[in-house]
Amino acid sequence: MAFASSFRRVLSGCSSGSSVLSSQFASIRLHSTLTSPKLFINGLSRLTTDEKLKEAFSPFGQLIDAKIIIDRMSGRSKGFGFVTYATIEEAEKAKESMNATYLDGWVIFVDPAKPREHRPPPPPPPPPHRQPDPTSSETGFRTNKTIGWCS
Repeated sequence: MAFASSFRRVLSGCSSGSSVLSSQFASIRLHSTLTSPKLFINGLSRLTTDEKLKEAFSPFGQLIDAKIIIDRMSGRSKGFGFVTYATIEEAEKAKESMNATYLDGWVIFVDPAKPREHRPPPPPPPPPHRQPDPTSSETGFRTNKTIGWCS
């Protein structure tokens, strides 16, 4: 019952309940979730270019870089890219404004970019190993197991 009354107080805008709630939201909004000015943009159209991405994100601050990731084999966009701003505040403003909006007819999602993970180089291939042919004999002839004679 106490929960229901406090819930009603929050919904109705009672001063004691809403001030606590608004101060909690204010403290959440003051702390940025970004740790770098680089943003990951997902859900891009295959027709979106670096220039279109730069044009869409430039109103929010000084852009350092706007790059669409391209598939090496096909030469087409992979559907995601990165945008880098001069400051974290500009990146936060762009993230809030551009997340879940349309760009070239597709809904895009803006998230903080994760740092690139270090990948160790792949191990070298094993040396070629020749195994003796089980069907050959010391004389160099092969046995045809289907028929049973040597060739």
